[in-house]
Amino acid sequence: MSAGGERMRYLTVAEVAELMRLSRMTVYRLVHGGELPAVRVGRSFRVPQDALDAYLRDHSVEGLADDGRDEGRLSS
Repeated sequence: MSAGGERMRYLTVAEVAELMRLSRMTVYRLVHGGELPAVRVGRSFRVPQDALDAYLRDHSVEGLADDGRDEGRLSS
């Protein structure tokens, strides 16, 4: 069990694709490329909800603004 006494939730590739509005192939690429952690169960993959949350947090556009770069901004 995870902290707080709750069980960790595992998502299928199809569920991750639907949540992120991506194709399943894109999710498979993220998993095989090591960008999105997953657990292999037989011939399937399951993505821990915590891993998906961390991926989205780490790759958010808001996170890019925090590093001080001005990419994509128009100067006045």
